[in-house]
Amino acid sequence: MTIRVIIVDDQAMVRAGFAALLSAQSDIDVVGEAADGRQGVDVSRNQHPDVVLMDVRMPEMDGLAAARELLNPPVGVVHRPKVLMLTTFDVDDYVYEALRAGASGFLLKDAPPADLIAAVRVVAAGDALLAPSVTRRLIADFAAQRPSGATRGGQALRRHGLTPRESEVLELIARGLSNQEIAGRLVLAEQTVKTHIGRVLAKLDLRDRAQAVIFAYESGLVTPGDTGA
Repeated sequence: MTIRVIIVDDQAMVRAGFAALLSAQSDIDVVGEAADGRQGVDVSRNQHPDVVLMDVRMPEMDGLAAARELLNPPVGVVHRPKVLMLTTFDVDDYVYEALRAGASGFLLKDAPPADLIAAVRVVAAGDALLAPSVTRRLIADFAAQRPSGATRGGQALRRHGLTPRESEVLELIARGLSNQEIAGRLVLAEQTVKTHIGRVLAKLDLRDRAQAVIFAYESGLVTPGDTGA
């Protein structure tokens, strides 16, 4: 199945470069572009992309506000794309808020071309782009800046009905491990890990792994700087 993508960035050169790169892939189709967040929302509502590449800082409406509109559409709007934030900086306050709003991750604009292509595929498949170490650092920094909202991890997880195994899986997600790595760590089949993740998201009423990581840090299950065994 072809992945439909729109690119939202106020720099024409960036849009053109990303569009050329992605359009060259047989499984990716760039169906629209926009120069600011407001146009991005309009184009997305018209084109129904699978993935929106969203710059953070733009005129008229910034990427955060646009992501919120796309991920929390008004009544009557059914389509809700995956949003992948684009940023020039590896730590960006707007990105923290975008992840909380439901964005599926972020990518640095100077990332290698192969990383951009892989990111689009990962997000389109329903995963969150959380594996790179820079993302783990960003999430940890995010949690460190907001310690007052944290509760003890075990209490929060029991309150939501997570089993001990599900709590283990959530902790490993928050540490940035892939499904395959989690399966190896817990000696489980990868499909079993996927099942556990689905149950975790359902019980916590979360959209994806990105929000699961945020929950794990805010609940105190994982603490900033704690890399685990």
